[in-house]
Amino acid sequence: MSKNIVIISAHPDDEVLGVGGTLLKHKKNGDEIYWIITTSIFEENGFSNERVNSRQIEINEVAERIGAKAIYKLDYPTMSLSSETLIDMVPKISEIFSEVKPEVIYCLNRSDAHSDHRVTFDAVMACTKSFRYPYIKSVLMYECISETEFAPALPEKTFMPNYFVDISEFMDEKIDIMKIYHSELGEHPFPRSIRNIEALATFRGASVGVEYAEAFQLVKYIDK
Repeated sequence: MSKNIVIISAHPDDEVLGVGGTLLKHKKNGDEIYWIITTSIFEENGFSNERVNSRQIEINEVAERIGAKAIYKLDYPTMSLSSETLIDMVPKISEIFSEVKPEVIYCLNRSDAHSDHRVTFDAVMACTKSFRYPYIKSVLMYECISETEFAPALPEKTFMPNYFVDISEFMDEKIDIMKIYHSELGEHPFPRSIRNIEALATFRGASVGVEYAEAFQLVKYIDK
């Protein structure tokens, strides 16, 4: 039986870095994928018209490759999210959840270095209360290269993977999709490099006895 899946990005590329292989697995299994992007880039924030347009093309290409049924763009200016944004963002995410009725939610890690990631996590978690959203069965945080590992090295901010997905079958396609975001990639030792993406998937895979894996921290699981 198919499931409704929601993947939340603060910025386009988060979803491929953290959940790309898992989303392709959901696609193969016939699950319906819905993609929420909380921020966007705009000319008034210093981005060229060409870049604004090319970013939209990238989003559409990635959505097609991962099989997203719908994209929800909240259009907050990138690098602008704060606690004040939550008042406005929570009702928007709540409305999407009420429409989609997701069973599985993949959200950014609560303590990533980027404040846009942390605020997005807080907004999403406000929309996972079981008495208001009874269809949600699992909530998982994903790790995002260049943000999760650069969070302060404090115990309360540690990403603790306890849920792993074998993406060996989908690793090559994940890399191909990531290359759509070519402007976000760099050469090793830049964190968002193909070599580092493969290295992390190799390490996570070796942790659980498979070729390649993506790791998550399970926040909530309801068996019903």
